[in-house]
Amino acid sequence: MLLNALELSHTIIESLDDKLAENIILLDISKAGSSIADYFVIASASSNRQSQALVETLLTDLRPQKIRPMHVEGEKDSGWQLIDFGNVIVHIFSPEQRAFYRLEDLWHQAQVVVRLQ
Repeated sequence: MLLNALELSHTIIESLDDKLAENIILLDISKAGSSIADYFVIASASSNRQSQALVETLLTDLRPQKIRPMHVEGEKDSGWQLIDFGNVIVHIFSPEQRAFYRLEDLWHQAQVVVRLQ
C-alpha cells in the first residue's frame, strides 16, 4: 500500500515520537509556495546518539512499506540531519542548530498541521 504525503508524514511523526524526539512539528509547505515538497517534519534530538537513532529508526520503520529516501544528508554530530522522501522532508536538529536555522520562522506562512511538544 502506497502512502500519500500526509499519511507518510503522520507515520514519520509516530516513529519519531516513539523514539522520544522533541518538539515535533509538521508543516504543510505546499500552500506556502514550495515547489520542493508538500510537508516538512521538523524534530529535535537531545544528543548526537539520539539523532542517529532517529534517522536509523525512520529508515527501518519505513522499509517494510518499501519507502526509501531519495537522499539522506548530514552527519549525527553536525546538529542537522535531513531525510528527503520526495514530498516529505524530515529535518532532525540539535536544539542549538534548530534555534540557529529557525525553519519554522522561515516558513511562517506554512500551516502547522501537527505540533507535539
